[in-house]
Order: sequence, then C-alpha cells, then structure tokens
Amino acid sequence: MNTTTIRPFRIETAQAALDDLNLRLGMTRWPDELPGVGWNYGAPLSFVKGMAEYWKTSFDWRSQEARLNELPQFTAEVSGANIHFFHVRSPEPYATPLLLVHGWPGSPVEFLDLIGPLTDPTSYGGDASDAYHLVIPSLPGFGLSGPTTETGWTPGRAAAALAELMSLLGYERYGVQGGDMGAIIAPEIGRIAAPRVIGVHVNAATMGFVPFGQVEDEVFATLTDAEKARLARLGQFMQERFGFNKLQSTRPQTLAYGLHDSPVGLLAWTCELFYGFGDAVEAVDRDRFLTNLMLYWLSGTANSSARMYYEAAHDPAAWAPKDPSPTPVGVAVFQQSDVAIRRYAELANHIVHWNEFERGTHFAAIDAADLMIGDLRTFFRGLR
Repeated sequence: MNTTTIRPFRIETAQAALDDLNLRLGMTRWPDELPGVGWNYGAPLSFVKGMAEYWKTSFDWRSQEARLNELPQFTAEVSGANIHFFHVRSPEPYATPLLLVHGWPGSPVEFLDLIGPLTDPTSYGGDASDAYHLVIPSLPGFGLSGPTTETGWTPGRAAAALAELMSLLGYERYGVQGGDMGAIIAPEIGRIAAPRVIGVHVNAATMGFVPFGQVEDEVFATLTDAEKARLARLGQFMQERFGFNKLQSTRPQTLAYGLHDSPVGLLAWTCELFYGFGDAVEAVDRDRFLTNLMLYWLSGTANSSARMYYEAAHDPAAWAPKDPSPTPVGVAVFQQSDVAIRRYAELANHIVHWNEFERGTHFAAIDAADLMIGDLRTFFRGLR
C-alpha cells in the first residue's frame, strides 16, 4: 500500500452541524397534497413528514457514526479527486480482493451487512476459501469523498480512478461488484483493467444490460414471460419515474439549491429510489436510509453527486458502441425491481453467470444481503 498517498480517516461530525440540521428540520415549510394520490405524484406528505420527524427526534447519528468508525477507513488523492474508502482486510491470508461500488443515491452504507460474512466467512458458517479483502469507496463527488471541483467526472473517469486506487493498494488481481451506477462503473473497470480484474458482478444493471428504444415485435415474441415483465417495468419506469434522471442530467445546478439547503428536500428527492416509489416501503430500514442520507447532507455532495448524471449524459464515449469485454461478468437479477435481460447484456459483456431471485429490490445488498452474499461466492468461486 502506498502510505505516502493514502491517509487514515475518521468521521468526526461537529455538533454545530447536527444542531443546524435539527433547526432546518424543525423549520420545514410543508407543501400541500392532493387526497388519495399515494406515490403517484411523488413522495407522499405523510411518508416524508414521518421520516423527517424520526430523523429529528429519534435517529441517533452518533451511534451510526461510531459504527462506521469501527471500520478501517482512509482517503486518497486519485486522478484529481479525493476518494474516501473503507478497507476491511480478511483474517484469511489468501482472501480475494473485492471492490464494492455503490450508485446514486447510495453509499458504502449499502454494503455494511456484507462485510462480516465476506471478510470472515468461517465466523458466519461459511468456508475460508470464500474470504475477501474488501475495498468500499465513496464515488468521487459522493458522500465522504467530498465534492468534485471540476467538470468531466463521468462514470468512465470514476472507473479509471477506482482502478488506480486498487493499484495504490497493491492489489494485482481483484474482483469488482457494482449496482445501479456502480453497475455502469464496474464493467468499465473490467474493460480498462482487464488483465487485473478476475470478474465483474452486477445487480440493478441498466445501461449495457437492457434495450434502449423500441423492441421489435419479432424479438419481443421470443422473450420469456419474466423478460417481458422486466421490459414492461423498464418502460413504466422510463415513462413515470425517470424525472430525477432527466433533471440531474440537464440542470443539476438548479436542483442543487433545494437539495443542499433543505434536508427535507434531500430526503424527499432520494426516498423514492430507496423505497421503490412506494412499491417497497418497508424494504429499507429507516436508520440505514438516514445514515446513507447523512453522508450526503454532512458532506454537501448532493450537487456534485448529481453532476455525474450530467457528465454521463453529455459524454459521447458513454453512448458509443462498446466492444465485447473479455472480463467474465456475473449478473444477479432481483425480481422486485431489476430489469436486466440476458440477450442484451451479452452484446458487450462476457456473461458467465446469470442468477434470478424472487425477492430483493434495487438495494439488494441491504434488503437481500443473504442472496447477494451467496451469489458473490458462487460467481467468484470459479474465477479465483
């Protein structure tokens, strides 16, 4: 490990920041709401009010901060940006290095339930050969990494920075897992660092794993019932639930004034993704959701994290056809929210593993951690 570049880190939140948060929560100017519309118009007033009240009166950030500080964590200057990462090494000497990549509006908090079973499998009834050294970064411009300060931070650039981070840590061969935006970044790491990446595992995969545009009738007729259902879910999402993406891809700075100034604004903007737009309201524990949210609020990264959508939308390389990747790719499809379809994934990815589950949401590492752990073990077991 390059100790001249990598520095130890500890989360130390000033009490004044927490007092300011509580003041802002208490001074929220609440909008009206039409009766009986549920989640159809966006995050419901009753849900957001209830979550904000819990945040103000019951959520214990100091306890969550202490829990995060139990994990070894560091920062490094990589490719012109600060990157924060947890680095949890396994007690098993021959453990496989594994990079875990979150998306938006996620963070390393998503992976907390994976850390023990993946780093120390024998303590959880597993086999020592399934042990991993975990590197869990916050993407550049996200959460504990702090804001980026220049244009051009595309998912591709983030992939290159994370590959460089793994080199700084001295890992010559490693695996990568990513969901959501992480499922865009992880396969890109598998391309640019192909000689070093043993395999890429993804969930909540979209770009490169689904069709964009109309599917011809003759192709649609050959899809399985499950694939047709995913295609319908994708179409409904693009039609009714894609507003956050469109705005962040075009006017993130305008959006930032509300998200940066109002904790309830940030809560409402992100809760739809975590709670499945009302389809999975109980899927994510409130404390886990708010811990994740605090990393954005305290670091002031609502704006810079949203900017990655703008950079991706305006990056010609992101939309250019990709040559097939030589790196083995495994896909986990969680049926409550995922939309990946194998024939489209195989166009530019070397798919060697495909598993479909009857439970689990977009944030499967939180609400279906057991399935995620099992699938990671199965996929990488044949690649080490």
